[in-house]
Amino acid sequence: MKFLRILLFPVVPIYYLVTWLRNRLYDSGVKASKSYDFPVICVGNLSTGGTGKTPMIEYLIRLLSNKKVATLSRGYKRITKGFLLADDDENVDTIGDEPFQFYNKFDSIYVAVDEDRQNGIEQLRTLEPQPNVILLDDAYQHRKVKAGFNILLSSYHNLYTKDMVLPTGNLREPRSGAKRADAIVITKCPSKLDDAEKQNIISQISPKTYQHVFFSHIAYSDMVFSATEKKLLESLGHFTLVTGIANANPLVEYLKSKALDFQHVEYGDHYNFTLKDIELLEQKEIILTTEKDYMRLLTEESLLKTLFYIPIEINIDKSSEFNKLILDYVG
Repeated sequence: MKFLRILLFPVVPIYYLVTWLRNRLYDSGVKASKSYDFPVICVGNLSTGGTGKTPMIEYLIRLLSNKKVATLSRGYKRITKGFLLADDDENVDTIGDEPFQFYNKFDSIYVAVDEDRQNGIEQLRTLEPQPNVILLDDAYQHRKVKAGFNILLSSYHNLYTKDMVLPTGNLREPRSGAKRADAIVITKCPSKLDDAEKQNIISQISPKTYQHVFFSHIAYSDMVFSATEKKLLESLGHFTLVTGIANANPLVEYLKSKALDFQHVEYGDHYNFTLKDIELLEQKEIILTTEKDYMRLLTEESLLKTLFYIPIEINIDKSSEFNKLILDYVG
C-alpha cells in the first residue's frame, strides 16, 4: 500500500490544486456556505480518520448536558440514504457505527444522519423540543455548512503539519485549511507531555491570533463491559483484542503497559464483519474490543457471552479554558 502511494505521487499536485481551489471558492463567497443563528459546532480533521472525533463528540455531549443537543453525521458505510433520526428500530447498518454508539450511550439527545448536512440541520430544527445545539461529526470539509465554531483535531503521532494531501499523504485538503478552526486539539498525546514539547508543536502549527491550541490524551476505563456484566480489565485473563478502527496502536500500547495476556486481531477502519470472521471469533474464549467495534458486533448473539468492550474518554489539558470557549459560544 505504501509503495502504491509513492507511485501515485504525481497525482498529489492535482489533488492539492482541486481541493485548494474548492476552498478558495467557498472562502471568497463564489460558492455559498449557509450560516445559522443558533449554535452549530463542527468536529473534524484534515486527515483521513483516526484523530478521536467520536470521543470529542461525547465530551461535548457531556459538557452541554443542560442543553437539548443533537448530533448530525453522514452515517459512514450505512446502507440507507437521506435523513434518518435514530430510534429503537435503527441499527449499525441503517445509521452507521458512531451514530449508533451515540444513540445507545446518551438518552436525552437527538442522533441523526444525513449526507446533506444542510437538510439534516433543517430536519432537526423541526423537532419538538427543538435542539438548541447541533454537533456536526466529521464535517470539516462539508463547506456548504458554515459552523459557528470549528474544532480541528490532529493526532500527536501524525500531525497534519508533517503530512501531505492524498493519495500519497493522508490529508483530505491542504494544511492551509486549518485556518478555519477556532480550536485545534492535538489528540492521543502521551499522558505526560512536557511544556517544551507542547511549545514545539504550537510553533509548528503557528496558530492565528483567533485560534486556541489544546492537548488531550485518551483515558481508558479500568472496567470492561459485556451485554450482561462488567468486570475489571485485569480480571479478563487471556483474551483476543479485536479492532476495526483507524489506529489501534494507543489501545495496544495501553494493554501492553498493563502486562496483560492477549493477542491482537486487526481489521480495517469501520470494518464490516463477515460470516467467516464471526465463525473465527466464536472460537475465542474472551474477546475485548473497542466501543465502536462492539456496536458492529452487538447483533451477533453467539458472541455476547464472550464479547467485552473498553470505554474511553478524552482528558483535555486546560479543560476549564476549553470548556469556557464552548460554553461562551453556546451562550
